[in-house]
Amino acid sequence: MKKTFSHLDETGNARMVNVGAKPVQRRRAVASAKLICRPATIRALKKNALPKGDVLTVAQIAGIQAAKRTSDLIPLCHPLPLCHAEVNFKLKRDAIEIRCAAETSAQTGVEMEALTGASVAALTLYDMCKAVDKTMRIEDVHVVEKIKS
Repeated sequence: MKKTFSHLDETGNARMVNVGAKPVQRRRAVASAKLICRPATIRALKKNALPKGDVLTVAQIAGIQAAKRTSDLIPLCHPLPLCHAEVNFKLKRDAIEIRCAAETSAQTGVEMEALTGASVAALTLYDMCKAVDKTMRIEDVHVVEKIKS
């Protein structure tokens, strides 16, 4: 039996999947990422003492903006009208845990939007903290939840 891939046409060329026949459904996805850093970096962040200012607010806005622009970044993603996107952070002793939730009513899911939001928030944190911490690394980017109703 020949295996078919949804993003390839019958001649093997890349294509955007046609979701036109699928029903519009309420969809939600949550993704997470983690920025590992030195405890001193977390202390400086808590004191708002990093050279680039309020890094959490900037990273939060960057993640939300990225979720909204996912189809501009991932070539075969459908542009989705997000009705909600949020980015939250949990500060640990030596890490920042990032969560991005995205919601829509559409014919396809929003996990790519949640993953993009979490990833760009992590990249923004990295960029804004790199002057004080050369040991940082981003890891464990994954989908936490995907709901269709």
